Amino acid sequence: MARKTNYSFEKRQRELQKKEKKAAKAEAKRLARQGGRDPNPDADASETDQPEPGRE
Repeated sequence: MARKTNYSFEKRQRELQKKEKKAAKAEAKRLARQGGRDPNPDADASETDQPEPGRE
């Protein structure tokens, strides 16, 4: 006898795949947005506080 297809299981699997894909996409977006910013803004401030050599 042939097995009956378990549509609810297949639906759950599709939903889980969509959820994982959406989470991965959101993570990639977050990393892309974070890449545009300086993770340590204090490092740039300390460099700009120093006068350039020969311009005193």
